[in-house]
Amino acid sequence: MKKLSTARHTTRFGIFFLIFLSLIPSISLADTSGKLTGRITDKKTGEPLIGVNIVVQGTSIGTATDFEGYFVIINVPPNVYNVRISSVGYESKVVQGIAINSGQTTTLNEKLSEQVIEGNEVVVIAEKPIVDTRQTSAVAIMNKEQIAVLPVQNLQDIVNLQAGVVDGHFRGGRKGEVQYQVDGVTVNNPLTNESVVSLDRSVLQEVQVISGTFDAEYGQAMSGVVNAILRSGKTDALDWSAEMYVGDYVGFGKNIKYPYLDRIDPMGIQSYQLSLSGPTGLPKTTFLLSGRRFVSQGYYFGKRVFNPNDNSDFNAKIINPTGDNTLIPLSTNDEWSGQMKLSNSSFEGLQLSYQALLSLTNNKPYRFDFRYNPDGVKTPRSFSLVHGIDFTQMLSPKIFYTINLRQNKIDYRDYKYEDIYDPRYYQAKEPRSGGEDIYDGAIIQGLDLGRYMEKTTVNILKASVTAQATNIHLIKIGAELQLSDITYGNPGVIDRDTLTGVLIPYVNSALFPAPQNYKPVSFSLYAQDRIEWKDVSVRGGVRVEYFDAKATVPSDLQNPANTITGAPSSKAKNTTPKIVVAPRLGVSYPIMVNGSIYFSYGHFYQLPAINQFFSNSDYSKLKNLAGGSTSYGVIGNPDLKPEFTTQYEFGMKAQLNDYFGIDGSLYYKDIRNLLGVEIIETYNSSRYTRLTNVDFGSVSGFTLALDYRISSSFNTSLDYSNQFALGNSSDPSETATRAAAGKDANPREIPFNWDQRHTVNAQVVFQDPNNYSLTAIAKFASGQPYTPTIGTGFGADLEDNSGRKSSGVTVDFRGEKQIDLYGVAMSAFIRVFNVFNTSSFNGFVFSTTGSPDYAISPSSGDRVQLMDPNRYFAPRRIEIGISVRGSSAIE
Repeated sequence: MKKLSTARHTTRFGIFFLIFLSLIPSISLADTSGKLTGRITDKKTGEPLIGVNIVVQGTSIGTATDFEGYFVIINVPPNVYNVRISSVGYESKVVQGIAINSGQTTTLNEKLSEQVIEGNEVVVIAEKPIVDTRQTSAVAIMNKEQIAVLPVQNLQDIVNLQAGVVDGHFRGGRKGEVQYQVDGVTVNNPLTNESVVSLDRSVLQEVQVISGTFDAEYGQAMSGVVNAILRSGKTDALDWSAEMYVGDYVGFGKNIKYPYLDRIDPMGIQSYQLSLSGPTGLPKTTFLLSGRRFVSQGYYFGKRVFNPNDNSDFNAKIINPTGDNTLIPLSTNDEWSGQMKLSNSSFEGLQLSYQALLSLTNNKPYRFDFRYNPDGVKTPRSFSLVHGIDFTQMLSPKIFYTINLRQNKIDYRDYKYEDIYDPRYYQAKEPRSGGEDIYDGAIIQGLDLGRYMEKTTVNILKASVTAQATNIHLIKIGAELQLSDITYGNPGVIDRDTLTGVLIPYVNSALFPAPQNYKPVSFSLYAQDRIEWKDVSVRGGVRVEYFDAKATVPSDLQNPANTITGAPSSKAKNTTPKIVVAPRLGVSYPIMVNGSIYFSYGHFYQLPAINQFFSNSDYSKLKNLAGGSTSYGVIGNPDLKPEFTTQYEFGMKAQLNDYFGIDGSLYYKDIRNLLGVEIIETYNSSRYTRLTNVDFGSVSGFTLALDYRISSSFNTSLDYSNQFALGNSSDPSETATRAAAGKDANPREIPFNWDQRHTVNAQVVFQDPNNYSLTAIAKFASGQPYTPTIGTGFGADLEDNSGRKSSGVTVDFRGEKQIDLYGVAMSAFIRVFNVFNTSSFNGFVFSTTGSPDYAISPSSGDRVQLMDPNRYFAPRRIEIGISVRGSSAIE
């Protein structure tokens, strides 16, 4: 695709840069800190106390009460603190266990008694509210202590536990509609709109999952936001921890659903993790280092009956296997990951930090067709690095600004051999099968010749200011500039010459071009006010987003390659810059002592994944388009608009007594400009399909969450979600697929593929802190839709997604016993996932039966599918491990 001129790019970038600089320091980023506020009064008279000192112990953060006894402390890192309250003539008081969450307000109202004994200090334990009645939407916040007792290992495991989340879909939205952030800065890959990092729970300080409406500070998301806050080192202690566990998928006896699972390999899954944090030895400088090694052989196995270079005569039915019949894992994970964070506070009021997240993976994809020739499968390799510098400075006790400079790098390679001229390609040749009567149609010769690469660098500049303008108004104004440099495509293609029949490597040819480079630009601004007056909370704001794909499209789509004789001329024109304005509003109003109702509304925009803009977007290939031809696939569209959702939410939060809380919400999402396909007819009566913003949908539902905490030893929670997710297509290419099959391609409203009407998550925790913990999580899911058939051939399908799969239940368990060994805290733990070995959980089903176990009058494809264990849910997984941790005080 033709690029814009350098002059145009330079001019626009210069304008953006000047605007950005002019806004510093009056701009803000996503929340990575919280606020502590409250009022101090005289216990006897109830009068406000002036000038009372409020100090967050373990930090240099503090303030004093005003003339009405109120205080506000902003920019408090999320953690659990002790807060010291002191005033001349009054007893000092230390309130222990004050939880500060990112983007939220914690209220601390206390009464002081006059001092009777000099030096007397009162210590009290803060009561953590079961629900936060000031929130104006559905927000789930989990700190490191809560995460520690759950049967989870990484960030995605935590996200999937939240109400309204179904297999990566937030409240009925498509996948890729969620913004993932680390310390308030995006870690999404713009090429795919997916997170590029996998964070181990050992480095997580706090995780915030927003599945409802969200503030104006968050952009490039339509369904939800996940913000992970990383831990930091301490200045007065050297902390370390290590964890190791091993395990395997366990079937307990022969099971035809999972071949070869009757054998147990206790080292089939291995994880080794080490973390170290503390002072560096430099003044007021701390560090955190963490690394993890993870390998898994999975639960799919094949046999090496053949090697890629084998040569059989399929016509004569002469088969010559040379394999050793060894069991080979068909889907494996091999990952290295690490995190580093350096923080410095040498200058008063200034915090400087550098962090880096590193990941290196070699994950073998599952290919059942290669089950007898497993060495013929390619193994993708991925490297990602997310790193950058953050500056935070307190300009006054009520104003601070933050500047973030980040770079996200992804290098993905998917091919068997790096060199396209490697002779092993041409010795093995392409994958070959002898037909369904020879090893059931499996590929028993050759290699997967596919080749793909992606290299993405995203440079991000964010800056922020947060100002507590009054005791009521917390104002933010923010901006972000994102410059992407994306190269992806096929680094050479191996194909047979149509004349000679010989395999030939094509490198940057007219038919198979080299990977293309794209440099889109995005810029955003927002302003927001958080109003907190007594127990009333209002969060309002507006966000403006700009995007330029920096590419060209034909000026006349009916003459896409400008080759139709006698038709109006069609020239390349620049894509149109996209500007959208998104207002957001949320209100929480108290209706009882510890309860409130809330309402929120917002416009949410998100650009489709960049690969949807540019994949197959060379319109010159349509120069030979003939009447009736449909051989060019779905053409890309560099001039796509942002997808758009209007969302409404109404709910109630209440703490009914000291032990029981309830949180319920109703929501509706009107989804427009979803990515779909249009069919374009040219001047010579030819037709081709092109991606465009044509699809639509809607989601309505409600969630109900119950939380019961009778003591620190026992708590349980239950959440139920009911939703109706409807639209005209579940996939952007669905319309084109229907048209190619001769079906009605006109818009209609049917359930999305992930329309799961009923979801229940239940969690029970028994624990004796510093002794043991037992946690169980149960999940119920009603059946998702599928399209049933009543036979074979044209017209056999019934209405799309009119059938329902069966419901399913899974249970996960974690048990831990802690031991103090010569001052070193040690624990042994066991985790069991899918305790009862549920095999059917919204996976594949046969269209004739709605079951994964059998088909009516199975075709040859059905017979192969009946051998494939991938149609079932992941079997029981058992992991056993130990963890140790220690801390050494440093003067």
